[in-house]
Amino acid sequence: MEQRLATIIGASVRAARQRLDLTQADVAERVGIATEVYGRLERGHMLPSVKTLRRLCLVLNCSSDVLLGVASAEKPVAVAEDPPEYGERPEVRRVIRALRRLEPAQLRLITQVAGAIHR
Repeated sequence: MEQRLATIIGASVRAARQRLDLTQADVAERVGIATEVYGRLERGHMLPSVKTLRRLCLVLNCSSDVLLGVASAEKPVAVAEDPPEYGERPEVRRVIRALRRLEPAQLRLITQVAGAIHR
């Protein structure tokens, strides 16, 4: 039963992620888990905690019934407004993730380079 449920949840989160045109890294970052953990979840190799399942519902804009396989994904659930970068192309989201990991001095340098390129 547990493996079957993990497979159902994995397929459901994959379908919802693809519907939103997000990468596994995008979803993992928004949910607050490691990309590798999200990948295992999506492949059906593990079950999410209740807390993670709730975050998945919010990030993927679908109900827990859909993720658990007891309802279809006909009507999306209303969620809080996403931060502005969530609507960006995957390439831009990757750059934003990389920028968040930089030290302040590195970020200032990148800002100067971007300003010079933009001119």
